[in-house]
Amino acid sequence: MEQARIRPGIKVLAAKRWSSEYGSLIRRRSMAAAVFLVLATEVLCLVLYKAGLNDYELPYQHTAAMPRRAANQPRLRTTVSTGATQPTTFSPPLGVEFNSQILESGNQEKSPKTTEDAAPTTNARPYAPSNPQKANVEDELSRLLRRTSMESQTVILTTINEAWAKPNSTFDLMLKSFQGGYNTSWLLKHLVVIAFDRKAYKWCKKLHNHCYFLKSQATNFSGEAFFMSPNYLEMVWRKIDFLGKVLQLGYNFVFTDADIMWFRDPFPQFHSDADIQVACDIFNGNSLDVNNLSNTGLQYAISNNRTIQFYKFWYDSRKKYSGIHDQDAFDKIKNDSFVKDIGLKMRFLDTAYFGGFCELSKDLNKVCTVHANCCLGLNNKLHDLNVLLGDWKRYMLLSPSQNTSNLPHWTVPQKCHI
Repeated sequence: MEQARIRPGIKVLAAKRWSSEYGSLIRRRSMAAAVFLVLATEVLCLVLYKAGLNDYELPYQHTAAMPRRAANQPRLRTTVSTGATQPTTFSPPLGVEFNSQILESGNQEKSPKTTEDAAPTTNARPYAPSNPQKANVEDELSRLLRRTSMESQTVILTTINEAWAKPNSTFDLMLKSFQGGYNTSWLLKHLVVIAFDRKAYKWCKKLHNHCYFLKSQATNFSGEAFFMSPNYLEMVWRKIDFLGKVLQLGYNFVFTDADIMWFRDPFPQFHSDADIQVACDIFNGNSLDVNNLSNTGLQYAISNNRTIQFYKFWYDSRKKYSGIHDQDAFDKIKNDSFVKDIGLKMRFLDTAYFGGFCELSKDLNKVCTVHANCCLGLNNKLHDLNVLLGDWKRYMLLSPSQNTSNLPHWTVPQKCHI
């Protein structure tokens, strides 16, 4: 009996010992599992944060290179072909253009201009115009031409640089001729002055309402461009390229050199059946004859497909006839078969109305413009143009009856010669 009583006690003791060891094992495993679960949770949160899928943020991870995202700012992500989500970068995002003026001024508080709010698509690339600077320039030019054009979509154009834009310069004298001519002052509101350098542009703005700065990164056009110098050739060819762009924008133009004085409204004397009309140094009496000694310092062009093609052909001819200026190139191409193929109608202007120092208009009752051609040297031009304006002023002081008899005559050229 005693032996029977001892055996059940041993069994109970063994069971209690086993139960204690098992419970300890369970507790150790539970603690390990809990630690593992906590670590796994932290790792998962970190992975999700790096992937940018939630708003979990660790303050110690923010640096100057990675600014904290504002609460109302959407997180930007780029989807790639694998379907994975890439971390956000802080370079300009898709659909965003930064204003270059803001960057230049150092103003970091202004926001970039967003062009698109939609999420980017697979393999999308940032939008960039082929030449945004050129587009802005053309927009500026279009606005200026629209503001200054006549009802016929016609503008008057001239070009200046620093040497021709200072007190008592040819530009000043040309403006005086518009103001003192016969029925010419109204034309000033249609005159657009093209400045080749910044100083010329600033000077133009002091004297005239409609000025356009034709920028050039390659060449400095300030200072006097001596005849046939590299700067001179570059300027005259840029002028032809610019005139072609005006035609492409749909505007007719009268181009005038800044050393041409305007004494009468020339439009009544232009031919109505021509695409392009060009002045002459010497006029042979036939406005259709391409053998006239032309001078492209004064030209009138109508915007159409023929003139657009011709001015492009003219500008491209600088490659074929390298080292010559636009006038000589014009003389070479004006009788080219290409001109006949496109059906361009060309006329040459009578020096009785559109004269110059090469061949002056003899009748002051007819003269519209006078060009200081056949003249080398800026000082010589200025001297003779001042004399010319004096001659015109004396003519304008005459009474209408005196204008038909005992007319004053030109006392120029004096210093101009070739």
